[in-house]
Amino acid sequence: MRANRYLRLTGAALLALTSAALTPWAWADAPPTPPAPGPGPGTPAVARAWPVGTHPAVLRGWEPPATVYGRGHRGVDLAAPAGTPVRAVAAGRVSFAGRVAGRGVVSVELTGTDLRTTYEPVRPSVRKGDEVEAGEPVGTVEATGSHCTVACVHWGLLRGDTYLDPLSLLPPWLLHRGPSRLLPVLGVPLPQPRTPRSAMATAASVISAGSSAAPSSIRRTAASTIP
Repeated sequence: MRANRYLRLTGAALLALTSAALTPWAWADAPPTPPAPGPGPGTPAVARAWPVGTHPAVLRGWEPPATVYGRGHRGVDLAAPAGTPVRAVAAGRVSFAGRVAGRGVVSVELTGTDLRTTYEPVRPSVRKGDEVEAGEPVGTVEATGSHCTVACVHWGLLRGDTYLDPLSLLPPWLLHRGPSRLLPVLGVPLPQPRTPRSAMATAASVISAGSSAAPSSIRRTAASTIP
């Protein structure tokens, strides 16, 4: 009996000691969750021109992949017939102009940023190291090498190895600008209709001839037509 009682007391003591040792850890505050990394640097709206045209149709937009090697669309496709001039959207320096996998590619590092734009398929008219201004041609759209169902140019934007949305380079006034409209001009007189030369010649001949056969109403009308 004494042995059993001793064992029970010993077990209870050990259990109490174990509980006391573990209690501080159990009731301690959980470690703070590390803050989520802040957003990366934004994309400055430094573009001053579209790569092609004045407001081309976007055939396919930017679709960032879920992973580095995942499926997606790393740029935007702009409708442009073969031979269309391709322009630098902002000032920069040409970092590449050549062929990649059979397609002509031009890449421009944008001045004052850590960004670079790419254009393909393009027949380059510039060389590596050339300085270009916004709106300056860098090549023309090639007839082959496009992944579009119709002729287009693929416009890309990268920061390092990370692809970004190229449309974010466009300021609102350029991104949302619609087609040109003719506005009314106030205060400018409208041009008056001119009498046809044939009528003026007839009137002049009638008056110069002084024909008495012509009715006076005709002579008055003819005289009123000459300015």
